[in-house]
This record gives sequence, C-alpha cells and structure tokens, in this order.
Amino acid sequence: MEMKAAGEKITMLTAYDTPTAQILDAAEIDTILVGDSLGNVVLGYKDTLPVTMEEMIHPAAAVARGVERAFVLFDMPFMSYQVSVEDGVRNAGRAIKETGCNCVKLEGGANYAPVVRAIVDSGIPVCTHLGLTPQSVNIIGYKVQGKQYEKARRIVEDALALEAAGASMVVLECVPWKLAKLLTERLSIPTIGIGAGPFCDGQVLVFHDMMAFADRKTAKFVKPFAQVGKLMRRGVKQYIREVKSSAYPGTEHSFIIEDAVIDKLSGKMGKNKK
Repeated sequence: MEMKAAGEKITMLTAYDTPTAQILDAAEIDTILVGDSLGNVVLGYKDTLPVTMEEMIHPAAAVARGVERAFVLFDMPFMSYQVSVEDGVRNAGRAIKETGCNCVKLEGGANYAPVVRAIVDSGIPVCTHLGLTPQSVNIIGYKVQGKQYEKARRIVEDALALEAAGASMVVLECVPWKLAKLLTERLSIPTIGIGAGPFCDGQVLVFHDMMAFADRKTAKFVKPFAQVGKLMRRGVKQYIREVKSSAYPGTEHSFIIEDAVIDKLSGKMGKNKK
C-alpha cells in the first residue's frame, strides 16, 4: 500500500524451490508468488487444475525457507476454496501455518467476497485474481478478458467488491491496458499486472517464461530477459561430450591417496590371488 501511494512499482515473479527463491530474494524482488502454475511449469500437467494443496505446500515451504526479505504469496489451488467459506479458511490456514508464506492468492470475482472476508478476518492477507483466471479455463479459455462493456463492467465491479471484502492486492491477467489503468486509478489496493499493460502498480511473470527455460511459444505479454534454457542445454551437451571422450573428470576433479597405501593394497591383493 505504501509503494502504491508512493508511485513505486511492485515487482513479482514466481518461484517453486529454495534456490530460485534465494536468487530472487538476493536480487531484491519485492514479492514472490508460489503459483499453481507449478502444475504446468514444473509438474508436467497440461494446466493448473490437477494441482492439490499437498503439491503446493511443499514447494511453498521451500520458497519461504529461501527468503529473508521478499513478501511470499501462496496460490490457492483449484477446489481448495470454491466449495465453502469454511474450506477456504481452513486451507488458507494450512497454507500459512505449514509453509511460512505471508499471504494467499485466490481467483474469482465478487461471488468469492465472503471467502475473502472470512480469510482476512482470520488474520491472513488475501491477494485476488481477475481477468483471465486459469482455474476457469474450461469456461473462459485462454483469451483476453474484459474487451466488451458488460465483461469490463463485471471486472470493475468484482474488483471493487473484493477490495471492500478486505483484499490486499489484485492480479489482473490478460485484460486491456486501459481497463487495467482505470482499475489501478480507482482501487486503493495495488494492482499487479500480467498481460495488463504498463499502468498497473506492479508486474508479475512466470520465472521459467521470463528466463526462457523451454523452447515453447509463450504469451504475447512475456518478454524473455535471459536465455537460460539455451545456456543449460549447451552445458549439458558439453558435459556429455567430455564424459564420452574421457575429458571429464580429470585427476584435478578427483581425490588423492598416498601411493604407499595403494602399493600396500596392491601387494595384499596379489597375495590373495595366489
């Protein structure tokens, strides 16, 4: 809230393990999202829907252990809060107690305001998520949301209702930049954009996408800031070549033993053969 008031942009990236969290934290990222994108980025699922609370808790705890300064968000997986308010509060409690994260994130509009309010009333900050919500992919698909008046009006109403329910911030995914700008100006809570243009209070990207880990098509809004995948593949190919040619490992990568010990062992082995 202070950063929004000061006009200071908020930075956010995803992480799913301790080493990545340590890198992001050392680079002074503001916030880290342990996203349910874990499903298709790390676990090999085609989307986020199969991800469970148990699958989220272990990486989230690993991320929290690797962080000293960044604010860490736990992404509530599909069906961990949709069934009832009680489920939402219970699972949000697990997320905080069992991982050490600072906040939970959930997808959905005004119909989830009671869940947001109950979680906040239990002492847990909540980040909401509007626009393209991947957990609703079977209904809305992967496309820009809010281009028509009625859908844009609904997003605005949802955002205001979630803010009133006590949400601390809102992720806006794949919405037109002018709509995101309007929301950023109207809301008192920070907006975090992903495919929502330059006028949000902050930005988030999936770490593996912005580092170009894989040779795959990414969304229009993704900018590769490094070519980590190519670098890693070159390293692996070099390793394969050196092992097959016996260039690696050399004695400089090995441990020594006194020749007298080897001579003694060799003599003993020779006696045993006799």
